[in-house]
Amino acid sequence: MFVLPTRSARSVRRPLGLALAAVLTAAALAGCSSDPETVASDPIETTTSPTPSEVDEPSEPTTTEPPQEASQVAAPLYFVGETPMGLRLFREFRKVQDDNPLEEAAALLTAGDVLDPDYRTLFPSGSFASVAYSDGGFVAELADAGWQDRPDGMSRDDATLALQQLVYTLQGVQQERAPVVVTLDGEPTTLFGLDTAGGVTNAPDIEVLALVNVTSPEEGAIVTDTFTASGLASSFEATVPWEVRQGETVVQEGFATAEGWMDKLYPWETEVDVSGLAPGDYTFVARTDDPSGGEGFGPTEDSKTFTVG
Repeated sequence: MFVLPTRSARSVRRPLGLALAAVLTAAALAGCSSDPETVASDPIETTTSPTPSEVDEPSEPTTTEPPQEASQVAAPLYFVGETPMGLRLFREFRKVQDDNPLEEAAALLTAGDVLDPDYRTLFPSGSFASVAYSDGGFVAELADAGWQDRPDGMSRDDATLALQQLVYTLQGVQQERAPVVVTLDGEPTTLFGLDTAGGVTNAPDIEVLALVNVTSPEEGAIVTDTFTASGLASSFEATVPWEVRQGETVVQEGFATAEGWMDKLYPWETEVDVSGLAPGDYTFVARTDDPSGGEGFGPTEDSKTFTVG
């Protein structure tokens, strides 16, 4: 595996127009599912750069102060990856500018700007003209009519999962399980042939998310001695087996215990001691337990490459 360079992506903002209030009201009336525990698993962390001390205005000639660095937040984005049950969503935290994290996250999502090369997006290249949250709903304005219909080669299942990519990402950034309406010129429209006028809500995570997901270590992390591995899973009897591999060789293994299983994905966490490993590149792999002995779908896996420094 290799690490793709992070690209900065920003969407082009455009006013939503007078129809925005009506669209959001319709979405709120449509209602949405509530899953506060799942929302809580998408924390938004804020990092703010120091504010320069105020000084008296200088006498002539006036000097220009250097621009202040913008603050960033960690936003959960949902990308697509292969599993034994077909394509599912995997969560990846990314830093976005805090002045408009929804548009930043949507731009990264639609661009397929992933850290983990095992992930990708189902969106064609492009971005939304604007993304906003107000009055209990999200409104994502299309840049043009190109995404109203399904492109050649996209199945209805893929279109549905792409829409869930958007829904889960916007809800995770905002920390609200609110409906999403896609608009064009301020009017509700379809996305890849799917109607959004009534507000699209999140499907149950057990149906659309990968059954195991590694949040930490991040792809390309550098660690020393020990690190905390964590993520989400729904695995038999809440057991999450893990391995540290160097190439194809397993050099360390163990298991974590999630907070639950079966009905949804639950957090899991474990400490991994790598103090006995030689410096170099390794892969951390977490998977679901497979009590069927290979007769069912088989285990779902997620992996991250890391370096022991």
